Amino acid sequence: MNKSLRDARRARVGVFGFFVLSGFVMGLWAAGLPSLNDRLELGPGRLGTVLLLVSGGALVSMLLAGRIVDRFSSRVVCWFAGPVSAVVLLGPALAPSYPVLVGLAVVFGLGLGVTEVAMNAHSVEVERAYGRPIISAFHGAWSLGGAAGGGLTSIVLTAGIHAQALLVVAALVVPLLYLPAARMLLPDPPAPAGARQAGAGAPEGGTGGGGMLRWGLVALLGAAAFAGHLSEGAAIDWAAMHARLVLHADPAAAPLAYTVFAVAMTTVRLLGDPIRGRLGSVLTIKLAGGFATFGYVLVLAAPLADGTIRVVWAWTGWALVGVGLATVVPVIFSAVGAAGGSVGRALSTVTAFGYTGLLLGPAVLGYVAQHWRLEIALVIPCLMAAAVALTGVPAVRALTAPAAPRTPDPQPATTD
Repeated sequence: MNKSLRDARRARVGVFGFFVLSGFVMGLWAAGLPSLNDRLELGPGRLGTVLLLVSGGALVSMLLAGRIVDRFSSRVVCWFAGPVSAVVLLGPALAPSYPVLVGLAVVFGLGLGVTEVAMNAHSVEVERAYGRPIISAFHGAWSLGGAAGGGLTSIVLTAGIHAQALLVVAALVVPLLYLPAARMLLPDPPAPAGARQAGAGAPEGGTGGGGMLRWGLVALLGAAAFAGHLSEGAAIDWAAMHARLVLHADPAAAPLAYTVFAVAMTTVRLLGDPIRGRLGSVLTIKLAGGFATFGYVLVLAAPLADGTIRVVWAWTGWALVGVGLATVVPVIFSAVGAAGGSVGRALSTVTAFGYTGLLLGPAVLGYVAQHWRLEIALVIPCLMAAAVALTGVPAVRALTAPAAPRTPDPQPATTD
């Protein structure tokens, strides 16, 4: 086994560590929100403001992180961003009042955003070194880390330990866990675009426009990421509410709508790399948009069914939505890597597009549902799911299509 392949395999383990730990931190934060709300007596309005500030801080840092990654390499940024994103958990955990929490929430978001871009940029570089799809499983590992953080919080609270204590311990211990993962990352930054042939090492041999990702393609990829994340956010925040308010499911059964979606998405992400390797990125994202769209159609049509069948119908729809959306981000990020060259700025832009969709989607749906009905609101993510294929396919095709062989220059005619 040559050294480059050994480095790639070692780095793959390190990237898995980053995704699991990042998901774990987010799981701890999300699961600890009720305790934070009780401790500072925030209420829904102020808690919503805190969440908005965390998201806003993350979005701002995502837009800036690309330049930092391109300047210093994703490896170097991961070394600092990972541990820092865990340390800043101390801020919300120890905040003595709401005004202090407001400022610390922004800092927490900034740390999360930089880590998100850096670890995803490195995952793209590791996939290029591998020469085959491996990104999807990283995102599945992130979901498992989030589930572990939420589960640990439940165990700790059941044992009578305050969530604040858990966040403090995590903020001190998790940064140390990032260090062995960081030591496994690729030892050298990616070579400059001009130093290699365009698309060299890309899983599907994309040309990437001569080693540079044109910003028109970035916009298309960003639009696909926005559409996919908006559809995902709608499922996360409104699947259970749809089951309860529209389908009149039992209160204990309504949350299963989200559970079905989450399990389907996580499973396909963990198993999705061989699928993409066999089908290719273009067909994968086309099927992703198709499955997600059909899933939403089933959800929208569920009220037409009778009795408990309508709930099962909706669950089937949410499962298909999860199956489809699971591969959107891995395909888009891999397409960025297929362009060759430094990926930081392009990846941070695409990530910011997607994150914006994740933030805006649930809020827009809530506004539409309040003024009309939730069934009408869910038409929006259905259309966005279709937009995943409409915008993603041409961009992914342009980046992953094999380069056309060059036609030799005609030789001048000779005379005897």
